[in-house]
Amino acid sequence: MFTSLWIIPVVYGTWLFFDWNTPEQGGRRFDWVRRWAVWKHHRDYFPIKMVKTVDLSPERNYVFGYHPHGIICAGAFSCFSTEATDFTTYFPGIRPCLATLAGLFRLPVYRDYIMSAGMCPVSKPSLQYLLSRNGTGNAVVIVVGGAAESLNCSPGQHQVTLKNRKGFVRLALENGADLVPVYAFGENEIFQQVIFEEGTWKRSLQLKFQKYIGFAPCLFKGEGLLSNKIWGLLPYRKSITTVVGRPVSVTRITKPSEEEVNKYHILYMEALKKLFNEHKVSCGLPESHELTIV
Repeated sequence: MFTSLWIIPVVYGTWLFFDWNTPEQGGRRFDWVRRWAVWKHHRDYFPIKMVKTVDLSPERNYVFGYHPHGIICAGAFSCFSTEATDFTTYFPGIRPCLATLAGLFRLPVYRDYIMSAGMCPVSKPSLQYLLSRNGTGNAVVIVVGGAAESLNCSPGQHQVTLKNRKGFVRLALENGADLVPVYAFGENEIFQQVIFEEGTWKRSLQLKFQKYIGFAPCLFKGEGLLSNKIWGLLPYRKSITTVVGRPVSVTRITKPSEEEVNKYHILYMEALKKLFNEHKVSCGLPESHELTIV
């Protein structure tokens, strides 16, 4: 503002004022951003792949529940915010929209970048708009466990925070959108996290931060920049297989009761467990591993 380039922030700030509500009104995605070559390098680093189990009709809308959160949701970003894993080839006519923290859409410039990749705020007005006022063929992707789940992720664990997470089910019922379970095998393997025990001041600090800021600060380690033998912040090169499951068919109920929400929530949890059990061996896990829902 106090240089010869003052016109740039003035013009952008004016445009931002009029564009402020765009993230909650369908966003502004650009296919060419989703197809940047850098996303293929991101995919191949781990590597990440997507597995399709059934066809999805573009005549319906969908709520994808993504599990687990992990530290950075690498599988969710690669599969649903880029075309590195060929989402639109596997699911023609379906537009995925990864829901993330609403606060990120208040950051100048960055908001435009994440909107161009097809992301949206994880707020009710935003999700309602996509599922009710944007035609059909929309797939809203919600990382159901959120920040609470990220605090418990560690290699070798298969625990998801879901028992008391029912808002996404109510959203699906209100809009008649089918529920699709998605499990990313390997998402918890790419970082090693220091998990603090319940009741300690460190855990309390994490929970307070999560309550007021929206995400939980995690203490984790990965690979070093020059060597995988030293401490660093790069993710470990562990394969991530994102399996998109069979939809749970949902009938639209404008004002669903608690009983109706609970019914579909149970159906969804059963579908997620079935998905995990059917694909765990092919994704490198022993038959004895079980999915824990808390």
